[in-house]
Amino acid sequence: MNRPPTLIENAYVVTVDGRRRELESASVLIDGSRVAAVGDIPSDLPADVTRIDGSGRVLTPGLINTHHHLYQWITRGLAADHTLFQWLTTLYPIWAGIDEDAVRTAASGGLAQLALSGCTTTTDHHYVFPAEGGDLLGAEIDAATAIGLRFHPTRGSMDLSEKDGGLPPDSVVQRIDDILTASSEAVARWHDPSAESMLRIALAPCSPFSVTTDLLHESAILARDLGVRMHTHLAESLDENTYCDEHFGCTPLQYMESVGWVGDDVWFAHGIEFDDDEIARLAATSTGVAHCPTSNARLGNRICRTRDLVDAGVPVGLGVDGAASNESCRLLEEAHQAVLMARARGGPTALTTRTAIELATIGGARVLGRATDTGSIEVGKLADLVLWDLNSVAHSGITDPVAALVLGAVPPIAASWVNGRPIISDGELLTVDTGQVAADVAREHRRLIAKAG
Repeated sequence: MNRPPTLIENAYVVTVDGRRRELESASVLIDGSRVAAVGDIPSDLPADVTRIDGSGRVLTPGLINTHHHLYQWITRGLAADHTLFQWLTTLYPIWAGIDEDAVRTAASGGLAQLALSGCTTTTDHHYVFPAEGGDLLGAEIDAATAIGLRFHPTRGSMDLSEKDGGLPPDSVVQRIDDILTASSEAVARWHDPSAESMLRIALAPCSPFSVTTDLLHESAILARDLGVRMHTHLAESLDENTYCDEHFGCTPLQYMESVGWVGDDVWFAHGIEFDDDEIARLAATSTGVAHCPTSNARLGNRICRTRDLVDAGVPVGLGVDGAASNESCRLLEEAHQAVLMARARGGPTALTTRTAIELATIGGARVLGRATDTGSIEVGKLADLVLWDLNSVAHSGITDPVAALVLGAVPPIAASWVNGRPIISDGELLTVDTGQVAADVAREHRRLIAKAG
């Protein structure tokens, strides 16, 4: 069914376009799935146009999440005081019990939280596939379809278990041939390369310490044959540096480059431990980085060199990471934390509030290969938009709307749209019953913990 156009009036519009325009008391017209006008609105609008009052509100592009593990939404709050490797070895036996019901419920909770905090596009890195788990990737795709977010899930994988020198238990790893077959099938079944695509698949072996060299190499060949993107964790911790030095005699990035894992179709999660030469190499190859400041701090890892990455021209977006290492998973909080972490490392001018908004929008779009479609408010781009309400006591008196967004509390959402479709109105998610989702999450959490003993 065709929707009437929507006119958002009198808002402060942060376009994040090529000129980084910010428009006061401006209007934006949505027609179908696209932005039809910005600022200069046609006078001959149809009588049935939906008008939204933007007074005291800020309109931004929808936020874009470049790294997540949605299945972890039902294992939040566990291993709260562990290092990365301790955290993984504690949680892997619990994650080994996930199935379709658990993943669908976890994804529903995680995606609902993302939507309610301004996210309109998210990826997900799902790499745990127990033998009896069922159609786990399909389960989270079902959840994303119901909630209405633009979704870039990845078909992750692990083939290096504890007995072979990796971290995951045997029950959650797979054989290379099975992984490659399942990866091909996932792309054939779900991947939509069109400009308005709501669903794209990438291939995503988990990390250097949970997959074999052969899997990395073969996955890169397959992804490029299929024309899809590639994703993995990299340079997240000093433990990983030590692991790669001991097993491969090189740094994590040198290892990944040796198996074909750099290029404008690749993005890495975290990227904390890159040196100057490696940052230059990332920039030269347009290899992206998903910066996850809250998770990095939660797990006690070091601070990403965000300013250096941005200055070098590396595509950088923000990620909430998995809910078991970031129990909040609100993307605007990641923009806030990105500013604080960068300044803790490099001083008060290391990252501006406007750069943080760029990372959360057009930066994420660039990382996911969607910068021509979304990430900014421009005529012809997809209507993925968020209208933030700054009329409350938490934000009144903050003169700069961008500072209010990034440095203040996460504001309520007056309205949001994905592909021109209304998703949130007056802070309420329109697509699912969030009360029921919360009850389902609590039930699945208890079931999974009991299953693990």
